[in-house]
Formats: sequence, structure tokens, C-alpha cells
Amino acid sequence: MISMHGLIRGNNLELGKDADTGGQTTYVVELTKHLVRNKNVEKVDLLTRLIEDDDVCLDYSEAEEDLGHGARIIRLSCGPKRYLRKELLWPHLNQIVDKCLHYLKQQNRLPNLIHSHYADAGYVGQQLSLLLGIPQIHTGHSLGISKRQRLLASGRKIHTIEKQFNLQHRIAVEEDVIQHASLIITSTRQEIDEQYKQYTNFHQARFSVIPPGINTSKFSPPSRKKITSESQQHVDKYLDDPEKPLILNICRAELRKNISGLIAAYGSNSKLQEMANLLIIAGPRENIRALEDAQKKVMTDLLLDIDLYDLWGKVAVPKSIAQDCIPEIYRLVAKRKGVLINSAFTEPFGLTLIEAAASGLPIAAPDDGGPRDIVGNCRNGVLVNTLNQCEIASTLIYMLEDSSRWRQWAKNGLTGVKRYYSWDSHVKKYIKEIQGVLNRDKKKIRRQYVINANIENVSPNLTRVKAALISDIDNTLLGDKSALIQLENWIAERKGKLAFGVATGRTISSTIDILKRNQLPIPDLMITSVGTEIYYGSNQLRDEGWSTHIKHLWRRDAIAEALAQFPGMKLQPANTQREFKLSYFAKPDAFPSIAELYSYLHTLKLHCNLVYSHDELLDVLPVRASKGHAIRYLAYKWDLPLDKFIVAGDSGNDIEMLAGDTLAIVVGNHSPELEVLKNQARIYFAEKSYAAGILEGIANYHNELQPALN
Repeated sequence: MISMHGLIRGNNLELGKDADTGGQTTYVVELTKHLVRNKNVEKVDLLTRLIEDDDVCLDYSEAEEDLGHGARIIRLSCGPKRYLRKELLWPHLNQIVDKCLHYLKQQNRLPNLIHSHYADAGYVGQQLSLLLGIPQIHTGHSLGISKRQRLLASGRKIHTIEKQFNLQHRIAVEEDVIQHASLIITSTRQEIDEQYKQYTNFHQARFSVIPPGINTSKFSPPSRKKITSESQQHVDKYLDDPEKPLILNICRAELRKNISGLIAAYGSNSKLQEMANLLIIAGPRENIRALEDAQKKVMTDLLLDIDLYDLWGKVAVPKSIAQDCIPEIYRLVAKRKGVLINSAFTEPFGLTLIEAAASGLPIAAPDDGGPRDIVGNCRNGVLVNTLNQCEIASTLIYMLEDSSRWRQWAKNGLTGVKRYYSWDSHVKKYIKEIQGVLNRDKKKIRRQYVINANIENVSPNLTRVKAALISDIDNTLLGDKSALIQLENWIAERKGKLAFGVATGRTISSTIDILKRNQLPIPDLMITSVGTEIYYGSNQLRDEGWSTHIKHLWRRDAIAEALAQFPGMKLQPANTQREFKLSYFAKPDAFPSIAELYSYLHTLKLHCNLVYSHDELLDVLPVRASKGHAIRYLAYKWDLPLDKFIVAGDSGNDIEMLAGDTLAIVVGNHSPELEVLKNQARIYFAEKSYAAGILEGIANYHNELQPALN
């Protein structure tokens, strides 16, 4: 299980602490705990980000947390130590891929399945799936296209949306994950029919609706047992007449949750104010001024709106309610014959609706997304147009004014939860679906070749090295003869400890030829043809395991035929073409964009990796092939950590090997396409060019390399 953002721990979840810690957090933790209790599941690891930040609990800095029964939370560092909102994680995700590869290498077996959650984890899961040959299943939780539509509808400008949320990149990743994943799990049919269908790579057969479960040991209707005074006091101290029914809203302090619309609906209707009090739980806060800007605005507007409508004594907005107290809050509201309202503009699922139903509490929810399924299954409330404040108010009055109808809704909710939303039923269907994935995937590449890779035929140097230097050839290694001699000497002095290799777009014969012409020794390893071939030593031993691995979904002739129709693309000479590489000359503005090519090929069910460099060269590779993937394969195979790989490059086809956990060097004479890597961790932009730039970068990484090479 992979869930990258938010604050994840096994107990006392801080739901609502920020915009990234909500229903998804609950889902992944509960699913992990319940899956491992099934007889068909031996072990579940939940991978997330390790956070070392004084502003969050120390729990999130623990590398491992035992959840019992063979389940664990594994935390790996990724990017800065401080806590980051999810939109800022994208530049650091390759690092978590690398660290996860190293972590998995230390285990006695690989997982049978990867399940990723949200787009950021989807990217990590896809890279691991491609590198290790493990099937990926995915749960989106929310989708970039839908979010962009909502924000545009609210009046936001596209450039401000993109600046804050980086949605263009997120949507591109979602397209890739949708195309690659063996199974996509949704909570509702509406997600499939109205959200995923907007994606180019949508394919109906790969989707399954499995509603999440609810922990009925925590959530139950009020009984004769008295509500704890602590929970009740958190609410009642704000209210003049606390015995009136409560209208409960539980959400994160986000604009899309439409708290302001709910306040306006309540504040504008005197009858509703006479009938009930309003209770809003919008996450814990100590000081509103210290919140993130978006949360600060929501909470400030909330208090200003309470004052505007003069609702003091009628609205409770507790500063902090522990997560363990939330079930008691539901029971308190149910005991007072209140209702839960989800006032969000749209709701992909709505876990609080299920929790309320399990607590005997009727619900009102937006007529969009998950609530349609929940109300349809449980028949325990009303769907409402949450864009219409008058309709919100009239719906709440309708729900509160008839006690017999209220009791029927409460009863229906309890029955519906047991039938449709228990964790037992969720896990049962989940196991059935993933067994189908594993049985269908009989043609998948077996990954034992990675674990038990045959390295006896490789140069003995590679089995003992403590670090590796991998460089592109043209315009990186070559270009400054004097500096190149210095670099040769540096490598020779560390023979036995350091492996030297090249990663190039050239074929193996062209690689050998250019090295000999420049009087360079044959490297320990050669990654050639843009990462589609790997060779070792002077005898040019080919790594057949890599060739087998990248054959996955590769249909060279069909791709060539499909691309032949496009203008502005001309095949390069025959001697540059390889079994796993199609190469074209393609000038900017003379051929379709890379995104358009991907879209077209996907409609034909053709899968590949498109690499564009130097504003004229287009390489078409298998989906699992690239310089970066080849290096990660080798790191895994040799059991050599990625942070002991020095990699150097100058152009766009080097991006994947430069980004991540490697010690990356971008030489001073680099192409403009590498500017996107600036300010990323562990990527050093040298001032000097060619081999001199490599030496400059090596000096920059002296402290990291010294223990291994000295």
C-alpha cells in the first residue's frame, strides 16, 4: 500500500489537521489493518513519507510502526525533512521510488501486489510496478480533471489554479496510471461514469466499485450508556440552549467543503435556528493565524460569518476534538435527534456519511458523487443541491420536523451500513478482485530474475564496488580532453571501489567506436540505445534479464506503422534503430506534441515511452525502458544504494537518471530542457562544461562519497 501525503499513523489519526489528512488517511490505515486479518493475506506494508518536523508529532518520524497481525507502516524520507502539502511533493517522488527499491531489496521477498492511493502515490506505484514487474492497483480518491472543473466553476483563473495545484502535471500522471494499472478501485459508480470517463485512457474493464468499510466497533448508535462529559462539554459550552437538536458538519477547513454556504443557509433562516443548533468540526486549531493560508481564510470567514448573522450561542465550533471523541459526537447528535450534513460542493465518497449512518444519524449530502450511492443503498437521508443555500435550509427543516421519519432513517442507516459498508464485505470483494488480477496476469514478467540475478558472468569488480559513476558520452564525458584525462585518473585511483559506466543514446557498436577513438578504456558497464540495452565489460556481455524485462507490452512494428502517418517525423538511419528502440528526427512545431502522440497510441492500445531531446531527436522505447530505469534495475541487482550512484548528463534523455536519489550532475553546457531540474534536491548544476563539470560535481559530493571511496 502506498499513500504519500498527509499525516499517517496507526491510531489517533489527526483528521482535519490540514487539507491533506482526511478520509483517504482513514481508508488506507483501516484497509491495511483489515486486509491482513484475511486468511489469504500474509503481510501488508503501508508505505508513506517520513517527516521530521517540530510542528508535527514525533510519531511521523518513526521509520517503522507495527500495526499487528503482519501489518506495518513503513516511512521513507523523501525531499525536505519538513512537512509538505501534497502539491509540493512531485519533484521528490523519484527519490521515494529509489529508497523503496533499496528497502525492498533488504526484504526476503517482494510483494505480490502494489496498491497506490491518489495521483502522487500512483506515480510511485507505477514506477515500482514497471521496474519490478509487480501488478499495480490504484485508488484515485479524487481526480485532477474534476478538481479543475470545480475550481473554474467557482471563478478561479486557470493560471492561478495551475500555480497552486500543479494540476496539469497531476492529470498527466493520472492518465499514465489509468493506462498502466491492472485494476482501479472506486467507491462509487459515479466516479467511473462521470469522472474517470473524462480521461483519454479510460477503459471500463479495469474498474471495480468496492465501497469502503466502517469500523462498527467504534461507531454505534446511542444507548443507555451516558455520553462522556468531556465530549459533551466541548460542544455545549458554546450554546445557549444545548438540548436542542444539533446539525452536525464534520470536514476539513477547505473552500470546497462549502462551510460558508452552510452558515449562510442557517443564518438566513430563523425557523431553522429555532429548531436546532449548528455544530461545525473543521479540524483542530490552536491559533488561526498559524494555519496554512487556505485554512486560515476558511476559518476566518467562518467566524466572520457567525458574527455577520449574529449566531453566537447557536453555533459551536470547537477548537480541538480528539479523533477518538468523534464517535461520541455522532452519538450525542443522534441522541438529540439531530442530523449530519455534508455541505461540500462535490463529494467523491464521504466517509463521514457512513460513520453517521453507523451511529444512527440521518444524513443530508450533495447530489453528486458518492452520496448518491450511499443514500441509495442506505435510504437514510436526503440529497441536496449544496450550491443552493435556500435548498440546504429547507432540506434541514424537512429532516428535523418529523420524528417518525427521523427514526425510520436512523434505522435504515444502521441496516444499510451492515449490508453494504462493513470492512468484512469490503475485504471479501477486494480479495476476489485482486485474485482475478493475479490470475489474469499469467504473462507478466517474473521478477525473480531481479532478486536472484545471475551476476557470476559480470565483471567481479561490479560485485564488490561501493559506488558507481555513470555518465552520458556526447557533450558530457567528451568535449574537454584535458579534463577528461583528469577524470580518467580519478577513476583509475579508485579501481575496485568504483564502477565506471556510460549511459548513452548510441548503439553498442557506436559506443565502443567513440570510446576507442577517444582512447578511453571500455567501461565496466554500458547502458546504450537510450536505456534499452545493458552490456558489461570489454567482452560486451549483454544483460538478458533487462531485455526480458522491457519486452513487456512492446509492439515495435505496430508502433512504427502507427507513427508513419504523422508529418514532421523522419526515421533516423537504419544503424540507429534497435530491437527496443525506434528513433526519429522531429523538429519542434513540425510534429504533434508528445502528449498528442501518447494519446493517439493509447487509443490503439500501444504502449511506449517517448523521449524527446536536443529539440530534434525522438526515441520511442518500451514502457519499462529508459536510462533512469536501467540504473535503478542495476542498483537493485547489485544491491548498491542509489545514493552511491554519481550520474552525469546534459540533455532531455538524461532526466530520469538525474532525478531521484542519485548524486546527479548537470554539466554547464546542458540543454535548456534540463532547466526544469533546477532547485531539486541532489541535482548539482555545474558551472564548468563536459568532463570538467563532472569533476566539479564530484567535488560537490565529496562528503557523500568519502566513506565509500577512501
